Amino acid sequence: IVVFPVVHMYRVFVYGTLKKGQPNCRMLDAAKGRAEFLAHARTVERYPLVIATKYNIPFLLNVPGMGQRVHGEIYSVDQQMLHFLDRFEGCPKMYQRTAVQLEVQDGDGEGENTLKPGSIVETFVYSTTTYQPEWLQNPTYESYDANGDHGLEYVSREDRSPK
Repeated sequence: IVVFPVVHMYRVFVYGTLKKGQPNCRMLDAAKGRAEFLAHARTVERYPLVIATKYNIPFLLNVPGMGQRVHGEIYSVDQQMLHFLDRFEGCPKMYQRTAVQLEVQDGDGEGENTLKPGSIVETFVYSTTTYQPEWLQNPTYESYDANGDHGLEYVSREDRSPK
């Protein structure tokens, strides 16, 4: 008898620099764990997605009911990738991993990972409650693009000066 270990997978919603085509999308590579794109989605509730700090980092402020319905991508990730993302996102200091309700827009998943457009799913998201109060005055976005018309250049971690 051959026994295969059961790998538990987690769903994570990314809305900023981890999305496809964004500066940190390479973080979702196989060396850091398993990550499979499942679908594009948007939050059921409105949240303020702002760009803040001198590094122009996108932050999803955990203030339901304010801002816009935020667009992003759902991934299925294994425990190793989830731990990597926790470290990458500075969890729990900078961001906190919390649950969020999403409306699926389209999907690539197969079998048990198929997400039907229009369905509501719950995933993890890295949002923050540890923001500066003035960030609530920043413009909000429904979708983040590092090269968007906001004109705020994202500064990658490699380009930030040490503190």
